[in-house]
Amino acid sequence: MNQTSSPRMRGGTHGLPHVDQAPAGVRRFWINTVSLDHVEAAIEGGFTQADHGADKRLRQPARGDEMIFYSPRTALRGGAPVRQFTALATITGDEPYQAHVSDDFRPWRLTVQFHPCQRIDAKPLTDRLSFITDPTHWGLPFRRGLFPIPQSDYETISRHMAAT
Repeated sequence: MNQTSSPRMRGGTHGLPHVDQAPAGVRRFWINTVSLDHVEAAIEGGFTQADHGADKRLRQPARGDEMIFYSPRTALRGGAPVRQFTALATITGDEPYQAHVSDDFRPWRLTVQFHPCQRIDAKPLTDRLSFITDPTHWGLPFRRGLFPIPQSDYETISRHMAAT
């Protein structure tokens, strides 16, 4: 299924899909762009965050949805390039919750269950992913942070990430 044929997605800004509210019980598939150090912390804690701890987009995924993590760099500020799909998870929480990291940082998080997988380079898959419409600027869609993808793209990526 491609973006235009999905009943829950329609064209959004920058050629990326816009998510309508999904009917209850319909599983969706997501990419979450997160630096590698934050992915590792999320795996340890069993959660995901989006948009630097904001809750708006984090309220879109629902229990049972599947998420792939893409890490552009090793750290949020600076860090070495990674450009890999780095983790797979299933949403297990019903609602985002606010965590107390410090007095001035209380990010919203959503509970997930991470799955064993291997990290893979993203670029070799870009010609097979429908959400990447311009191969010369294949990294552009990931700048959006958390965004929906078609099930076929999820299956392509997760099949390559399957733990061996």
